[in-house]
Amino acid sequence: MEDERIVDLYWARSESAIRETAEKYGKHCTGIAVNLLHNREDAEECVSDTYLRAWEAIPPQRPSVLGAFLGEITRNLALSRYREKRAQKRGGDTVPLLLDELAQCVPARSNTESDFDAAAVTEALEAFLLTQSVQNRELFLRRYWYADSVSAIAAQFAMSESKVKSLLFRTRNKLRLHLEKEGVSL
Repeated sequence: MEDERIVDLYWARSESAIRETAEKYGKHCTGIAVNLLHNREDAEECVSDTYLRAWEAIPPQRPSVLGAFLGEITRNLALSRYREKRAQKRGGDTVPLLLDELAQCVPARSNTESDFDAAAVTEALEAFLLTQSVQNRELFLRRYWYADSVSAIAAQFAMSESKVKSLLFRTRNKLRLHLEKEGVSL
């Protein structure tokens, strides 16, 4: 079913919207949650919560790209669950590893002033990604948005892990330079 039709079902408050969403985007959302949480049960709960959040958000919102909208909800829920698990001294090391990789080129958010600047950082990041080749942009997003492992990315793009690491390293360095040029303090 087309995204526009699924969104129309949400607007009509039809329960079939959830079923159609699950059928079309269930694997996508589960993949995001599993990559971040490394726990199938927690991931499935996040995906269920994603459907509830979508139900609550549509209407009044009318997402233009339903997959991205659902992916963002899932990612935020999974990160919240990850933080909760880490606070309880449980969880893996995927998210800290990703944050460590990006630490040299993306500023840490530590106070209200930096929260205010988050929109500028987001804008600069989006502008930077648009200057990258399609392959580099996809590698970057697979690693830092979807939290795919280097080995999974290498398999998906039919390249060696060292090539993936090298491309990601170069892209992070270019990002750091771009952010400095844009006046984003690191």
